[in-house]
Amino acid sequence: MRGCGSLWIMINVQPATIEGGGIRLEPLTEDHHDALEAAAADGKLWELWFTSVPAPGGMQTYIADALKGQRDGHMLPWAVRDVTSGEVVGSTRYHDIVPAIDRVEIGYTWYALSTQRSHVNTTCKRLLLQHAFDTLGCKVVGLRTDNFNFRSQRAIEGIGAKRDGVLRHHATRRDGTVRDSVMFSILATEWPDVRRHLELRLSRHASQA
Repeated sequence: MRGCGSLWIMINVQPATIEGGGIRLEPLTEDHHDALEAAAADGKLWELWFTSVPAPGGMQTYIADALKGQRDGHMLPWAVRDVTSGEVVGSTRYHDIVPAIDRVEIGYTWYALSTQRSHVNTTCKRLLLQHAFDTLGCKVVGLRTDNFNFRSQRAIEGIGAKRDGVLRHHATRRDGTVRDSVMFSILATEWPDVRRHLELRLSRHASQA
């Protein structure tokens, strides 16, 4: 929420295409169905029980739920496209959007196995954080993950987010079990340092490519 004279302006989160570093985040539509199924099949990502990646045959419902969240105003989903290859390699979104306090969370993120440990995740996070802080005017961006998703926790800490704590018995997993959620956040005041850190990581990756 930003001051403008006597008015307070809340963030206004609307679908937008965001591109940079060879990655394009495209507002999710039903047309991404087949490409996302192919990306999920790269590594059989649905076999990781602590992720939200839909099993074969479940992508239509996955997309429908994401778009319903968008219509309801608390989600903004994207398909992640590698510009060089033209292939869709995963999906991510803003969720738990709270305009009254200028907050979004980044989550529901997954990538084809062949793109993991590449520049893709760092690039996506830089694009999403830049859009949140510099375009929307967010005061804080949250991230959360399953307490058993240790790779995700390391990745979130690796971009410079601070660990806030653990919410016990917090959310239902895809298989019906209940997870603890590990919560992280980045404040707007921390964003300049986080941005420099991400840009350094990406420049190092480019020099090694």
